[in-house]
Amino acid sequence: MNEVRAISIFVRAATLGNLRKAAVDQGISPQAASHAVMQLEKTLGVRLFHRTTRKLSLTEEGQRLLHSVEPALATLASALDDARRSKEEVAGPLRVSAPAALGRTVLWPSILEFAALHPAVQLDVRFDDHFTDLVADRADVGFRGGSPPAGGAIARRLLPIQLIVCASPDYIERHGVPKSVDDLDAHRCSGYQRANTGKQAPWEFLIGNEIEYREIATTLCTNDIDAETEAVLAGLAIGQLGSFSAVSHIRSGRLVPLLTQHMTQRESIYVYYRHRTEQPLRVRTFIDFMIARLADNKSFFLEPSDLRTTRSTKRTP
Repeated sequence: MNEVRAISIFVRAATLGNLRKAAVDQGISPQAASHAVMQLEKTLGVRLFHRTTRKLSLTEEGQRLLHSVEPALATLASALDDARRSKEEVAGPLRVSAPAALGRTVLWPSILEFAALHPAVQLDVRFDDHFTDLVADRADVGFRGGSPPAGGAIARRLLPIQLIVCASPDYIERHGVPKSVDDLDAHRCSGYQRANTGKQAPWEFLIGNEIEYREIATTLCTNDIDAETEAVLAGLAIGQLGSFSAVSHIRSGRLVPLLTQHMTQRESIYVYYRHRTEQPLRVRTFIDFMIARLADNKSFFLEPSDLRTTRSTKRTP
């Protein structure tokens, strides 16, 4: 027996004073309504109604049950209405998880724009460089740099990640330009320590048609990508930076890309989420908004024309 259904029928019968009217109200046959109430009485071991051919009235036990369940049913009805409205309104809580490495540079400006457009959404944004399991961490939307997440999540590619060796004009003026990958051994270089392993990430280079990984001796290492970028901008070292961190500085002239013929583009930035049919409107709206702002946004990666310009500039005496 569906007890919630039976109690709903009982409450409507008590309110309307008639099982037939309660059946019509609930969209069931009078026989089904009568059977549900009798099953409820059998389960509780008490009579809930005095029945005559013309009249239906509550017993004392029925009156007590009615007073007890009416507030609970009202709460349940309100909760169901809230759930239905979540499919219709851009409002309510929204938990987002993303790596700190992508947060301020790539995601935060668009997240702030979304928050301004939809003030009824209560955003809870967690920047954490460890991979987020949407179900275990109760997140609605996740962002990730690298390979697409496995498992039941749906992943949408947003941006390529290019690994660009670069230095500031000041560093180049003082230390010169490496002509080859091997020349990096004679330079001051920065490093990035991965959050998930605690180890320094090797640099990677496209050599011919293959990607080669090199352990580069570093004079400055950090587990924060923004801090590494600031160190390279300050002229302290050559760095291999993600395009999402480096491109705006390259285009402004604050950084110079080096060894671009060896630049790799192996990984990407993804947004991932559960099946859209299961999502409230606020979640679907946020996903669509971030895709519209970020997917293939040329502000975050170098185009072939940028690379041609860079190489021709280097050949100019």
